[in-house]
Amino acid sequence: MKPLEVMVGQPRAYQALLFGIKMQEPGFNIYAAGPPGTGKTTATLDFIKDIATKMPTPSDWCYVNNFVDEYHPNVLECPSALGRQLRRDLREFVLAARLAIRQLFDGADYAAKRDGILRKMTQKRQRVVAKMGEVASKEGFTMQLTAIGLSLVPVVQGKPVSEDEFSSLPANVQQSIVQKRGDLQEELLQYIKQIRDLETKAAEEVAEFDRDVALYAIEHLMSNILAKYKAYDSITEYLHEIQAHVVENLDTLRGRGEKAKSAQEAWLEELSFRVYDVNVVVDNSETKGAPIIIEQNPTFNNLLGRIEKEGQLGNLTTDFTLIRAGSLHRANGGFIVIRAEQLLRDLNVYDGLKRALKNREIRIEDVQERTGYASIRTLSPKPIPLNVKVVLIGDLTTYRLLFAYDPEFRELFKVKADFDYTMEKTDANIQNYVGFLTALVIKERLKHLDASAVARLIGHGCRLADDQEKLSTQFGVVADVVREAHFYASQSNSKHISTDHVEAAIEAKVYRSNLVQEKLREYIQRGVIFIATEGEAVGQINGLSVIDVGDFSFGIPSRITVAVGLGKEGVIDVQREVNMGGPIHGKGVMIIAGYLATKFAYNKPLSLSARIVFEQNYEGVEGDSASSTELYALLSALSNVPIKQCFAVTGSVNQKGEIQPIGGVNEKIEGYFEVCKARGLDGKHSVLIPKSNVSNLMLKKEVIDAVKAGNFHIYSAGTIEEGIEILTGVPAGRQQDEGRDQNCIFGRVDARLREMAETSRQFHTFT
Repeated sequence: MKPLEVMVGQPRAYQALLFGIKMQEPGFNIYAAGPPGTGKTTATLDFIKDIATKMPTPSDWCYVNNFVDEYHPNVLECPSALGRQLRRDLREFVLAARLAIRQLFDGADYAAKRDGILRKMTQKRQRVVAKMGEVASKEGFTMQLTAIGLSLVPVVQGKPVSEDEFSSLPANVQQSIVQKRGDLQEELLQYIKQIRDLETKAAEEVAEFDRDVALYAIEHLMSNILAKYKAYDSITEYLHEIQAHVVENLDTLRGRGEKAKSAQEAWLEELSFRVYDVNVVVDNSETKGAPIIIEQNPTFNNLLGRIEKEGQLGNLTTDFTLIRAGSLHRANGGFIVIRAEQLLRDLNVYDGLKRALKNREIRIEDVQERTGYASIRTLSPKPIPLNVKVVLIGDLTTYRLLFAYDPEFRELFKVKADFDYTMEKTDANIQNYVGFLTALVIKERLKHLDASAVARLIGHGCRLADDQEKLSTQFGVVADVVREAHFYASQSNSKHISTDHVEAAIEAKVYRSNLVQEKLREYIQRGVIFIATEGEAVGQINGLSVIDVGDFSFGIPSRITVAVGLGKEGVIDVQREVNMGGPIHGKGVMIIAGYLATKFAYNKPLSLSARIVFEQNYEGVEGDSASSTELYALLSALSNVPIKQCFAVTGSVNQKGEIQPIGGVNEKIEGYFEVCKARGLDGKHSVLIPKSNVSNLMLKKEVIDAVKAGNFHIYSAGTIEEGIEILTGVPAGRQQDEGRDQNCIFGRVDARLREMAETSRQFHTFT
């Protein structure tokens, strides 16, 4: 057989996935719903991979410094693989620019031209100062320019006067000197302003000269990069911003000469060059087609990105190079697959995903700030446009809850891919089933399956589906059986996996999980739990139930008894009276009361008190699969006709006496079979099931062989009449007017109820 890589047995889900993926309008994201083990995750991924490889590879996304506001980093979109190249080119540019600028600024030509600018300023300054000195001298002062301003010293008799000498002068002379000094200072202010203007102009000329020198140093370096990226407007605009920033901020690139630096100083100097780096948060250089991201741990940071912080000189700081993308960023332009139950563990994550899908952009936020908790000052990066197809994987219950209680979910996840747990057992599907098995053994390098093993696995698929005409789509469970069968085949040095290895794998899995079943069977065998498998008894019957212990479910018989007496209570469910019965079981008992009323109360009142109980049950009862069993026991108690205790019975009933199908029929039959086998099969042990469940029979080979040998029997019934005749060997009676025949069950029941009604009437009349 050729391996089959396509989705098997899920035409509905296939069409939904195909539509959801090709539909590009907003809101048509996908929820893949279905029971666990149906292979919906694997099938969905395989389906997406086949489409994603034919889609274009999306852009790279980068965060770069915002030279206007560093707390709002800018975002750059680059074609695939260009982000990594841009980062490499800019790092090489910065290294080359640092070297070129330092060489020029350390050169003799730069020093000579800079000194020439400063020399001209000094000469002009000296001329202004000389003019100031002339003005001061005419007024009898000498002038001194200090770092803190202008100082005028009076001159008396051709000599400058000190502070002490000034204080010894006559008062009128001091007053005259102070007055002249004030007037002279006002006059000299214009010259001081000229000096300051000259200094400012000189500084501007030096700065302009430095910019010209820096531009000369880097212009040819930048022109090469600009030519390389000239087709991308956003990139060239950013490159021009870098060039302008380099020219305006030369101190960092010029360095500190040859002076030795400490390790901390060297680290801080290198840190300052981060402003020219490119943070490629999404790098699709290795991606072929559209990306497919499987987010296994959808926390807020993992899904929506985060802003990291680092310690600098005892403080926590951050910048645009510490922005980290989430899985939603990496899936941009492609697909992201998330398990619904994992996403819903944190509602902040779910809300963040919905907000991103609604706004069609990914905005990286600090989760503490978003939830209202205090946080240190951080960045607010500009958002990245979002174009992604989200596929949630989950069960139907989660889907229904979200659909019912979250209106936004309906708007954002408009496509439900519903995975069925069974498929029709057609020739084509059987071929597909075998194709799946072939693909599995090839992919995982297992031993191949021979024809007997394939046949056994198809039978096991029907057993998992609980239907002879269906195959289970729980491919994960089937695959585990194949893997385990491979182990047993390897242990026995077999060339291929045969039916014996498959059988061994199935039985071994049961053995690992059926400890509880073995204990209960042991209690029945030892007589701790009362179960009769021979003889006859009135008002007593063996019911069948299924116990689920998580990874394993099994059937077990339970004794059901009915006690009947006079009264007005009617049919009483003892389990419900003590809060040990579930609502579905309570409904079943009430249906029994309805059946009695329909069948026997058409010409007389029901004056009885019938108590139905599951003996030795201490865990509670739920479900209606024993309602027909309880009705059989009630009819036996009312008619005083014994039921054969070699029988165990299952099936629900409606008010018209029709036996309805139940679940777990195979487990129930096999559970009772194990009990009878332990006691010794005598050829009388039997099970009575609903006729509508016959198509669900997929029993173990051991049970089938026992039935073929006549050691065990399986009966089916479509009505209560058919069932009671099988269980008692007495005719039921077909019509209400024939119920008076004392040789049939219904006749005896009718007579008993009439007698009880009359007795009750007489009793009330007497009292």
